[in-house]
Amino acid sequence: MRRLLASLMVTLALAALCCGEKDPKDTSETPSADSIKIKKEVANAFVKRQKRFSVYERYLEYYKSPMEQMHERCENYPPCDSLSDQIGFSMAYNHFFGRY
Repeated sequence: MRRLLASLMVTLALAALCCGEKDPKDTSETPSADSIKIKKEVANAFVKRQKRFSVYERYLEYYKSPMEQMHERCENYPPCDSLSDQIGFSMAYNHFFGRY
C-alpha cells in the first residue's frame, strides 16, 4: 500500500511539473494571427477536389441501390435497427417489413 501511495505521489509531482501553468507574460511561443493566415490562391492550390468523369459515378451519387434503401429504412426504424444488431439485418427486415 505504501509503494502504491509513493508511486502515486511521484506521478502527481511529475504531472504537476510537466503540466503546470506557464508564465503568462511569455508570449514568444504563441504565433500571431498574421502568421497563420495564408492567401486564398495558395489555399485553393493546396486543397483540390478530385474531378469525376464517369457517368456511372454520377449515377451512384443520385440513386441508391435497393439494398442500401432497405438498410436505411431499417436503420430509421428503431425497433428494426436494434433487432438487426441482435439477429442480423435480413431477419430483422423480414420481421418488420416483410420479404425483400
